[in-house]
Amino acid sequence: MVFSSHIFIFYFLALVLGAYYVAPKRGRHLVLTACSYVFYAWWNPWFVFLMLISTAIDFFCGKRIHANKSSEIIRKSWVIVSIIVNLGILAFFKYAGFFSQNVSVLAKALGLGEVTLPPIFNEIVLPVGISFYTFQSMSYTIDIYRRHAKPANDFLSFACYVSMFPQLIAGPIVRYGSIAEQIRSRVHSVDNFIYGFTRFNFGFAKKILLANPVGEIADLCFGAGGQSLSTPIAWIGVCSYAFQIYFDFSAYSDMAIGLGRMFGFSFKENFNSPYKSESITEFWKRWHISLSGFLRDYLYIPLGGNRKGTKRTYCNLLIVMLIGGLWHGAQWTFIAWGGIHGLFLVIERLTGPSKYLNNCPRILKIGITFTVILFSWVFFRAENFERAFFYLKAMIGLSNATPAALILMSQVTRPIVLFIIPISFVCTFVLPNTGQILQRLTIGKVITGLFLLILSLSMMFTQEFNPFLYFQF
Repeated sequence: MVFSSHIFIFYFLALVLGAYYVAPKRGRHLVLTACSYVFYAWWNPWFVFLMLISTAIDFFCGKRIHANKSSEIIRKSWVIVSIIVNLGILAFFKYAGFFSQNVSVLAKALGLGEVTLPPIFNEIVLPVGISFYTFQSMSYTIDIYRRHAKPANDFLSFACYVSMFPQLIAGPIVRYGSIAEQIRSRVHSVDNFIYGFTRFNFGFAKKILLANPVGEIADLCFGAGGQSLSTPIAWIGVCSYAFQIYFDFSAYSDMAIGLGRMFGFSFKENFNSPYKSESITEFWKRWHISLSGFLRDYLYIPLGGNRKGTKRTYCNLLIVMLIGGLWHGAQWTFIAWGGIHGLFLVIERLTGPSKYLNNCPRILKIGITFTVILFSWVFFRAENFERAFFYLKAMIGLSNATPAALILMSQVTRPIVLFIIPISFVCTFVLPNTGQILQRLTIGKVITGLFLLILSLSMMFTQEFNPFLYFQF
C-alpha cells in the first residue's frame, strides 16, 4: 500500500482516522499501532514478525541499559546487543546476496575456483522500509545509553514509535527523544489537522503531477540503447531523474509530516530546497536531513569526527559517505555514488565550501554544484558500472548515436515534456519548498491544497502504478 493510491486515501486513511478519533485517549496508541502493522503487512504479512522481534529486543535492551546506571560495562553490553541484532537483520536481508556474489567473484580472482554459497543467499526478499525502521529502532537504545533519552513507559508506546505508518517506509528517520513527549501526551487541534491535511495534499500533488511524469522521461532515457542515446537525450534524462528522485522523496516526506500532524505528531523537516545548494557540503545539510543527522551523530562523531586531526577527518568523511551509499542499496554503484560525494566533501573541507568558487556569482555556484550532483545521480540510477559509464559517455558527447536517436528525441520532446521540465526547474530553483510555503497557513493555501488534491486524484487514475523510489532502500 502506498500513499499515492486510492486504497490508501479512500479506505485505509479514512478508516484509521475515524477509529483513532473515536477511540478513547488511552486507546489511541493501540489503534495507531495496530493500523500501522496492517499497513506494513500489506506488502508481506510475514515481515511484520521481523519488525516485531526487532522492536521487542530493542525495548528490552533499552530497559536493561536504563536499569544499570552504575555499571558502564553492562550498559555497553546491552547497547552492543541492540546494534548487533539490528545490523544483523539489515545485513542478512539487504546484503547477504551482495556478499554472496562478491565472495564468488573474489574467489575466482584469487584462483580459488568456484565458491558456491547456499542458494538462500540469492533468494532473500528485501523487507520494505527495513533500512529506516532498523536505524530508528537502534537509535533508541543508543540514545538511552548516551542518556539523551529515557526509555518508553510501556511496550505499546515504543511499538507505536517504531511502526508509525506515516514515516515507517521511507522516513523521515525520527529519533525517539524528539517525539517521546508527543508519544506520552500530544495536542490534537483543528488547526493542526488542517495543516496536516494541506501538507499531505501538496505532497500528494508533487508526487502525482511532478515526480511521476518526469520519472517516465528518466526511464525512457536511461533505458535507451546505444544507438538511441544522444548527448541531448542523456542530459534530459539525468535532469529528469534528478527531479524525479527529489520530488518523489520530498513528496513522501511532505505526506509523512502531514499525516503525522493529523495524528498529533510533529516531525522535523527532511528537505530544504537541496538543489539550491552552492556546494556539496551545503547539499548534505539540505538533502535527506534526517539521514545526514543520523550518520553524523551515530557514525561520523563516534569515528572521531574532526577532533583527531586533518587526515582522520578526511578519512571519516569518506567512510561515512561510502557507508551512506551502501545503506541505499547493495550495489557497487551506490557505493561509488557515496564515494563521489565523500570526495567532494573532502575537497571542500580542504578549500572551504565554495571557496574555490568565491569569485563566481551565486547562480554559477549552484549550477556547478547541481552538475556534480547530476553526474553522481548517474551511478545512483544505473543498474551497474557498465551502464553508468555508457550513460556518462553520452553526457560528454562520446556516444555512438545514429538517426535512431531521433525517434527517442521525439518522445522526450513531446509537448507534455516541454511543459513539465521547465515547471520542474521553477519548482526546484525558484519557488520555496513546501514547508516554507505552508509556514503560515491561510485559507487560500488550504483551498489550493484541495484543488491540487482533486487534480492529482483525477491524474492518478490515468497513471500506471508508480511506488516511491525510496521504498527499495
